[in-house]
Amino acid sequence: MNRKEVIFIVLNEFADWEGAYIAACLNAGVKPGRPVKYTVKTLSISKEPVISIGGFNVLPDYGIDDLPDDYAGLILIGGMSWFSPEAGKMLPFVEKAIAEKKPIAGICNASVFLGMHGFLNAVKHTSNGLDYIKQYAGDKYTGEANYINRQAVRDGNIVTANGTAPLEFCREILYALDADTAETVEEGYQFYKNGFSPK
Repeated sequence: MNRKEVIFIVLNEFADWEGAYIAACLNAGVKPGRPVKYTVKTLSISKEPVISIGGFNVLPDYGIDDLPDDYAGLILIGGMSWFSPEAGKMLPFVEKAIAEKKPIAGICNASVFLGMHGFLNAVKHTSNGLDYIKQYAGDKYTGEANYINRQAVRDGNIVTANGTAPLEFCREILYALDADTAETVEEGYQFYKNGFSPK
């Protein structure tokens, strides 16, 4: 089976933990032995190494000049650079993905980035708290009435989450991408959430 690419946007000082579960579930399957529909690729400003908050050195698969058009979804991993000028270079990719109705997801400060460009005004969403997104997203964010105080929210093809919700973020993206059956997605979520020894 031809696996479609899901693109993770990683900027300098990206939050390692926020993309770890979803990357593994997409690239290797929600559970061992299950069909795998996707492969994970990374995008940054260039193909120069990007260093995470935890010190992981990532060599992006794509820079902004060579991203293919036929990817399946776009995932914005949070971190410390989403309020910087370099983040603005990712705006055309986000606009195009939304226009093409591709699944797009943002966690932590990446959800604020979506808010600051008006993409969350008409959809149910969450972030690192309503006061937080209002403070940092600026005047283009008018979506307060659509804010839901939950770990992760999916509305159509748009998924948002706060920075403490990598598992909930993962679950909602798996649903948005139809990566596996609902039963398998829920089983995977419960396993990672509760572990071998739930108590």
